[in-house]
Amino acid sequence: MTSFDRKSHWEQVYSDKSHLEVSWHQNDPALSLQMIENTGIGKDAAILDVGGGASVLVDHLHTLGYSRLAVLDISAKSLAVAQQRLGDSAKDIEWYEADITGFRPAHEFSLWHDRAVFHFLTEAPDREKYVATLKSALSPDGHVILAAFAIGGPTQCSGLDIVQYDSTRLLEALGDEFRLVEELSETHITPAGKQQKFSYFRLARRATG
Repeated sequence: MTSFDRKSHWEQVYSDKSHLEVSWHQNDPALSLQMIENTGIGKDAAILDVGGGASVLVDHLHTLGYSRLAVLDISAKSLAVAQQRLGDSAKDIEWYEADITGFRPAHEFSLWHDRAVFHFLTEAPDREKYVATLKSALSPDGHVILAAFAIGGPTQCSGLDIVQYDSTRLLEALGDEFRLVEELSETHITPAGKQQKFSYFRLARRATG
């Protein structure tokens, strides 16, 4: 099997296109913000946006007064876009340039947000590494918000195959440590005007022991 260099791929994507042209770009991450509010976490809760890169979600959360924000992305170029856009406010945020399958969190997070990262992990070992990272990073009473291409949605993105998810398939991948709390659907309109069917899942970590 040929080794795939994820980092090189995503750095190239952000070299070839403006962050405003990539298919997942949103001006208003409304469903993510709604679900974050629905968790009821405090403004001082630690939040990690996985694959956040150039996303404006962190801008909205910062403006709303969330004070412990972190953004992780495999692409340095995408992180630089967000840091430049935020200006002086960027110093208030933790920035991690890392592949999520190998990330080692320095502290726990109360909320893990992922819009369109997990569905790129088409190999079981990578999904298992993701889930292990999630479990090590999330607080015992933490929340997960995960958005992925829905059943019947796209089968590829940025030249890569993806895995479509419904709640059954997602819970099977994450394991019985998580319970589904909320599920919403979205038809995302890309900057090129195409439709993409997304499913958003909000999960809570079950108490163990």
